[in-house]
Amino acid sequence: MTGITGTDFNTTVLNITIINVVAAYFLDLLIGDPRWLTHPVVIIGKLISWLEAVFFRLCKSPAALRLAGLLLAVTVVAAAYSVTRLIVEACTGINPLLGQAVEIWLLSTTLAAKSLAGAGREIYRLLLDGNLQEARVKVGWIVGRDTAKLDQSGVTRATVETVAENIVDGVLSPLFYAFLGGAPLAMAYKAVNTLDSMVGYKNEKYLHLGWASARLDDLANFLPARWAGALLLSASALLGYNSGQAYHTIKTYAAGHPSPNSGIPESAVAGALGVRLGGLNSYHGQVSLRAYMGEELVPLEAKHIAETIKLMYAASALGVLSGAVLLTVFTKIYSL
Repeated sequence: MTGITGTDFNTTVLNITIINVVAAYFLDLLIGDPRWLTHPVVIIGKLISWLEAVFFRLCKSPAALRLAGLLLAVTVVAAAYSVTRLIVEACTGINPLLGQAVEIWLLSTTLAAKSLAGAGREIYRLLLDGNLQEARVKVGWIVGRDTAKLDQSGVTRATVETVAENIVDGVLSPLFYAFLGGAPLAMAYKAVNTLDSMVGYKNEKYLHLGWASARLDDLANFLPARWAGALLLSASALLGYNSGQAYHTIKTYAAGHPSPNSGIPESAVAGALGVRLGGLNSYHGQVSLRAYMGEELVPLEAKHIAETIKLMYAASALGVLSGAVLLTVFTKIYSL
């Protein structure tokens, strides 16, 4: 009886990874995040909140808080990776198919294509129905800025910017790490992203405790954001949008965004649709100017929300396809 060589084993693992990621992507498109099921990010968030309270109670000086911030980031990310890996391995030990099913489900929870599209479409429908007040409320659930006084254009811009930015955070970055390391690495990324969304602020409270989380999020999204830029250019061309303008807008405007990564998807979407994003935003009553992304070839309208969602879906599908192809090519080369 011939045993399985190390090369054959590694090739099999990579092939299973492709199957799992593709299955998880379609599972997310099919069911999204059921409300009756506790989401892993909720558990990660509770861990962050508990550790945050502990560190604020124990650490008083800026130096101590910065050290605590580093410990917070390392602890949460390591816990997310380790617990996910232990769960998958334990289930695999019971039955390999059970382990694979659990990994696919865990991978699907790191993706947010369906929930992101659902939130955007709800606001889009409210604007089409003329229900601006309810649209302001709903957009306030997905953005950090003040929304109570936004006009229709402001609600549209907030929604387009959020969907565009989350093409990276909510879809392509998890896919990137899923292809590299399966559910454990994808969940570790979600821990990074959750840390940044909870403590990665440059305000008085989190300036020191949140610095490591913010830097880690920038680092984790660096490569996926640039992959997203290429995918959005391809998606723009496939959907008949202005891919040339999208490329020009990325080159011209992306670097002006306060985030080293978010400017790429936002500027790509702005260029593809011929709209201008950015401008004045209000946060807790304080007005600030967000760098402009793109040139206003056409005024922002509610339809641009639907078009941004189309770009998100096309880019994510291309991400799954390109990731699967690249990993397949790698397995072929590795098996030679």
